[in-house]
Formats: sequence, structure tokens, C-alpha cells
Amino acid sequence: MAKTLLTGATGFIGAHLARALVERGDELRITVREGSDTAEIADLDVERVKCDVLQRRSVRRAMKGVDKVFHAAGMTSVRPADAERVFEVNVGGARTVLGEALRSGVDRVILTSSAAALGPADRGGSAAEDQLFSAGHLSIPYVHAVHEAESEAFRLAARGLPLVCVNPSVVFGPGDVHVTSTRLVRSFLLGRVPAYADGALNVVDVRDVATGHLLADEKGALGEQYILGGRNFTFDRLFADLGRLSGVDPPLKVPRPLAALTAGFLRVGPGLTTLTPAEVLAASQFWTYRSTKAKRDLGFSARPHEETLEATVAWYLEREHDRIVRSRRSQPVPYRMAGAAISAAEQAVSNAGGILRGLGLRRR
Repeated sequence: MAKTLLTGATGFIGAHLARALVERGDELRITVREGSDTAEIADLDVERVKCDVLQRRSVRRAMKGVDKVFHAAGMTSVRPADAERVFEVNVGGARTVLGEALRSGVDRVILTSSAAALGPADRGGSAAEDQLFSAGHLSIPYVHAVHEAESEAFRLAARGLPLVCVNPSVVFGPGDVHVTSTRLVRSFLLGRVPAYADGALNVVDVRDVATGHLLADEKGALGEQYILGGRNFTFDRLFADLGRLSGVDPPLKVPRPLAALTAGFLRVGPGLTTLTPAEVLAASQFWTYRSTKAKRDLGFSARPHEETLEATVAWYLEREHDRIVRSRRSQPVPYRMAGAAISAAEQAVSNAGGILRGLGLRRR
């Protein structure tokens, strides 16, 4: 029987993918880094090997006797403080694992990349696999890292690596024990998203992403990439739906120029907003995509978005019910202060605009 190697099995996507591979009947070997929490996959009958994807010797040992590789290990963070580690894990890990896969002559490699590697779409539009990278000006370390990791993978594909790349959008669903891809939902439920600007994102269910990996393995063309996406949401719609499902009031919408200022103002004490100005800038883009190619070539489909949002909210309500209920009782004082400050700033901008119009001046 062919043996399959999976990296990143303790992550959000990786845990669901490990389960899907076992259900498919693969003889599965997973890499486990020292100290990793394996609770989500503890019940799976798989071979476990200690391996750090940055250490070539341990990767080479893990690759022995393997016919197929799913590389899902990575780090998801947009925080500036994590920038160096994000590049190290995502780019360095891909270079090491995929390089060893090429060296060992495996039959097929499925790389878990991200739709973010393409950059955001034009405002109001959606991006496909043929979009040129559009996020250079945003200086978001995670986006640059997944883009560079993907570029490294295709450089190896040009040398003969039998690569298929999948690009999930923002992944929601149950089981994000490390609070990575669904952190926005948790922050919303805890009242830590006090304000937002106009923006949008594509949301896909983690269970559909796992299925999409199997479809890419079975039907994907070598050297191709496939966006695995679901519903495109404006933040207006997303927060309205999350509020309806959870009973938490949607946050305050502010003009884009004030959004980063608002986030900085609210970082005045422990346990408040988890959003940095850089994250607000990232969120104000249109991370919206279409999965036409994956639907056509792989037979990929995403479940109704209502099911995905309900499952995500229900998982957090069960996991942190008391804490979420406490957060509903009162809005932190800094948030109320921020609301007043934002209103004053908007009024000042409006007044200044009226004065300029009165003087017959226009912005060029």
C-alpha cells in the first residue's frame, strides 16, 4: 500500500485533512513537532514521527518510503512581531519539505498555500488564480511569506517536482483549537472588534477545504493551483450574520482613514482589542476570490455559508460560553470613548470639507 506523509497535522486545516486521509484509506504518516498539541488527532490510527520541517535531516527521515506528500505545515499571523518566524516557517519549511520530496522522487505533492498569496482583489471584485501578486504595497509579512513559499514551490516544480497547489481562502468551521484562521470570529464574540472599515473576505469551511485537498490529489493537474473558496462577504454582511447567530452586537463601522487610528486608540489595556493598525489595514482590503477553476476541474463545492458560520459560532459558544456571556454585559469604557472620539473626528473632517468647498478649493 502506498504511504502518504502529512506535515502540519496538528493545525486547523491539517487535523481535518488527516482525518479525511484516514477515512479515504491512506496509510498515513504525520510529522509532529516537539511539544505540539496532538489532542485533535489523538484518536487517529496513524504513524507519528518527530520532525521539525525546518530541519532537513528529520524531514529526510520522515520522507523515507513515502509515495505522496501533503505539506500543510505553516504559520498564520499578520502581527509584525511574528514576521521573522512567519517567513522562517512558511518559506523555509516549504523549501525544506518540497526540496526533500523532489530529492526522494515522490509521485505527487499537494501544497497547502493560501488565496492570500495572490493578494487582494480590486474593490468590489474577485480574484482568480491568474491574478498577478497585488499585495506588495501592503507590507503584510504573512501574505509575502505565503507568496514566496508558493514561488519556491513552483521553482521546484520547474525542476520536476510533481506539484499541485491549493489556495484556501479564510477558513472557518469547528475545531480551530489554536485560534488561527477563526480568530476574527472569537474576537467578535468577545467584543474585541469594536470598529471596522469597509472591506470584504471570502470564507470557506475547513471540512470542504480538506475535501478539496483530496480532489486536488485525485484530479489536479501537475503544476496547477486551485483556489478553494466559498462565500464572499462584505464585513457589513459578515458581522450582521455573526451578530444574528450569537446575540453579540455588531461593531462600529468607521471610515477607512480612521480605522487604523481607532485600533491604535483601543490598545490601551489588557484583554481589549486584538487588532493592530496593520491588521486593520489588511482587513480593509477585498480578499475576495472565485473558485471557478476548482469547481470545473476538480468537482469542488462549498457547503452553504450559513452552515459554516453556525458551526464556527456554536463551537466557540460551547468552548468559551461563560466568557462570551460576560463580554456581552457591558462595553469596555475605552470603546465608548473611542466612539465619541471617532464621531468628533468625523465631524471635524466634515467641517473642514465644508470650509474648503466654501473657499472653492478641491483636493487634486
